[in-house]
Amino acid sequence: MRWLTSGSRLTMLGAGALAALGQAPVNWGVPTLLGLMAGYWLFTRQGTGRQVFWTGWFFGTGYFAVALHWIVEPFLVDVAATGWMAPFALAGMAGGLALFWAAGFRLAFALRGGPLVWAVAMALAELLRAYLFTGFPWAMPAHAWINSPVAQLSAFIGAHGLNTLLFLSAALLVFGFSRIRAFRAGLAALVILSLIPLPAATIPDGGAKVRLIQPNVPQDEKWDRDKIEGFFNRQIDLTSEPGEPDVVIWPETAIPYAIPYADPLFEQMAAAAGGATVVTGVQRLDEPLLYNSLAVLDAQGQLTQTYDKHYLVPFGEYLPLGEFLARWGLRGLAAEDGSGFAAGPGPQLIELEGIGAVLPLICYEAVFPQNLRTEQRPDLLLQITNDAWFGEFSGPYQHLAQARLRSIEQGLPMIRVANTGVSAVIDARGRIVDSLPLGVQGKLDTYLPATLPPTIYSKTGDLPIGVLLIAMLFTVLLRVRRNTI
Repeated sequence: MRWLTSGSRLTMLGAGALAALGQAPVNWGVPTLLGLMAGYWLFTRQGTGRQVFWTGWFFGTGYFAVALHWIVEPFLVDVAATGWMAPFALAGMAGGLALFWAAGFRLAFALRGGPLVWAVAMALAELLRAYLFTGFPWAMPAHAWINSPVAQLSAFIGAHGLNTLLFLSAALLVFGFSRIRAFRAGLAALVILSLIPLPAATIPDGGAKVRLIQPNVPQDEKWDRDKIEGFFNRQIDLTSEPGEPDVVIWPETAIPYAIPYADPLFEQMAAAAGGATVVTGVQRLDEPLLYNSLAVLDAQGQLTQTYDKHYLVPFGEYLPLGEFLARWGLRGLAAEDGSGFAAGPGPQLIELEGIGAVLPLICYEAVFPQNLRTEQRPDLLLQITNDAWFGEFSGPYQHLAQARLRSIEQGLPMIRVANTGVSAVIDARGRIVDSLPLGVQGKLDTYLPATLPPTIYSKTGDLPIGVLLIAMLFTVLLRVRRNTI
């Protein structure tokens, strides 16, 4: 790769890093657009398929290294045991995900593509990243638009539709900037649109009153035998504060004992809630399987409903070939043993009095829009999570941004309860109505925002955009073959 000088590598990495600045908490959408424009310009400067592939890989590596730098945080919870893995995890994640972008670059080159083909190939690469090998759609470029009116289009076309528009805008602006005055005007319009804030959400008043509990328990202390009672009592105290809520919600894995050994704790929780329904994250043991679960308790502390998380975090909650790898001391970061957690049967609704049908999502499940499609439409989305794993800078805010996008796609409000934050009430347009900041201990009493009619995306999912992208590339392929023969 003599053509690939250190200077050119830095340029490609830098362009990708610039594009990543649209991710939370920076949320600079303009650099994302400019970085993707630089990526397309670099694509047009290469002369061979090999050059194009490595250009896409370095560009993608720069993007994912910046966007996902929080990935080192889980490995630093127990520095002595897993700290050494942190740099390898970041390098492997950034370099591995960059292969999708490298493939997108290479496919566009093979199809002799201009701006449209490059944009479609990149959008398809992102779609495949979201589904292949269990999928990992975190830090999609489209997330840069979460605070702008453009994000509302996801109610029609989803996040991958937004990705397609963003890639296409970047490529067309490079293609036409020096040729057509309208493209320069288009660039200015996109910049202005990305800077326009959404109108503030209206704080609801009336209906079921919900209390969100945010205990702010550090992950490295969460299971300390000398401290778990204090952490539990902290949540009891927050629950018992004046206010008379109808429903009290605790975060993911909020209590130190698994079902069926948690009954005494359930009774204390119900007493503190003063007759309110309590929803909590808890582990559930069904020998020999262990589940990451959500439990619903009535006014007497009786367990009335459970939901088992079905979309588990690879290498976090389970390891492929876990029993085999456990012989060498390797296990998922949040797993109890080599097998890790077992997966539940799939999405299911729970019923909460005064609210109606609720779709529970435990942590990582809110990253995947396909997890929100059920036969019966819920009245509310409920995410419980423990973002203490993600550190205090970018990971929790990126997780929040994705939750907001799910609300827009479905036209449904969401209650989000996080151990360390950000706990929030999100309306059906993805706006934060009220919240508890990251790293703060407290409770939040709120009423539920209104639902919107079912969105187009809630009915179709990603199938239309996937078919469209494949059809467009197939049409281009036929044209290339026809011109070659």
